[in-house]
Amino acid sequence: MALTVGIIGLPQSGKTSLFNALTRAGAQIAGYPTSTVQANRAVVQVPDARLARLAEIFNPRKIVYTSIEFVDVAGIGQQTGQGDQGAKRQGLSAEFIGHLRSADALAVVIRCFDNPQAPIPGGIDANRDYEELMAELAITDLATVDKRIDSVGRKAKSGDKKLLEEVQFLNRLRAHLDEGRPASELTFTAPEQTILGELFLLTVKPRLYVANVGEEALAEAATIIEQPTGTPPADPSRADLVAVAALRDRAHAEDAAVIAVAAKLEAELGELSEADAAEYLEALGLPKLGTDRVIQAGYKALNLISFLTAGEDEVRAWTTPKGSKAPTAAGKIHTDFERGFIRAEVVHYDDLIADGGSMKAAREHGHVRLEGKDYVVRDGDIIEFRFNVSK
Repeated sequence: MALTVGIIGLPQSGKTSLFNALTRAGAQIAGYPTSTVQANRAVVQVPDARLARLAEIFNPRKIVYTSIEFVDVAGIGQQTGQGDQGAKRQGLSAEFIGHLRSADALAVVIRCFDNPQAPIPGGIDANRDYEELMAELAITDLATVDKRIDSVGRKAKSGDKKLLEEVQFLNRLRAHLDEGRPASELTFTAPEQTILGELFLLTVKPRLYVANVGEEALAEAATIIEQPTGTPPADPSRADLVAVAALRDRAHAEDAAVIAVAAKLEAELGELSEADAAEYLEALGLPKLGTDRVIQAGYKALNLISFLTAGEDEVRAWTTPKGSKAPTAAGKIHTDFERGFIRAEVVHYDDLIADGGSMKAAREHGHVRLEGKDYVVRDGDIIEFRFNVSK
């Protein structure tokens, strides 16, 4: 089952255009307001140029990429009319909560282009839109925490120390959420982490940020994102570029990924052949599409890495959590591999390529190693597992 990234954003932020650019799904783009609670879902391959290079070396019968699922729901605020000025926030509906709680991470789309149809007045403002999104998610989480406080509070009347400590923690969490701030800003003890795992709060999910810009601003926006925190745009009078810089700084403060994407353009290019799309981009003098980077950033936000297997049958990327030891990674291929693990023959992709793609040369240079059960797998390791389940 593919791990899932939920795409969230305010109405008219371009998140469904981003979904279409990522997945080529052709989902209908609805303006504000809308009452739909149906989610758009699609599983996409995680781009990995290493597989194509390994296929040139091993000439396999097939290439298998790892995958990730993207889920797009209506713009936050749309389902209850909260975009209207002065409307009281009520949090997300049960249908929306279900779609987003099933996501393993969130891609936060921020509008960095001018759109007079956007329901929130005041032009382009990345910080305002971020705070609006987080406030909606925080209110939704607040309702969840209130239910837990009510349930645990009744039980804590028995004087159970553990339950009293949980109520104290929940009240601290509630006070923070009541300010419209995400729970991810807090630090938690191990027991508190356990409680959080049972609450499925939206504001503790890993996040990545997407600066959705106009086609004409894509090249400049990509440059701004690569600059250090606090670097102003070359033209500070450009509200769209100021918004990109503000989003970059916020993402850096959270140690989160941020990517510049022209979602409308990339969705349109997704309808063309790969060659025609590349030719069009070159004619515009634009960098490569940002959607591949969104997919890769989503993968990393889930704290995942890819190890590789290569042979005549197939070249394949496998998903495992960062920090996995060799037997755990082996289990991703088959449970027998983990149960009967003996050792792993490992060569890193970079070393193999440096050795001209020759396993023989890699062995001669000492780049092929036999590793035991305590070996921590690295992203890009090419592994052949040895196992025995005859016992």
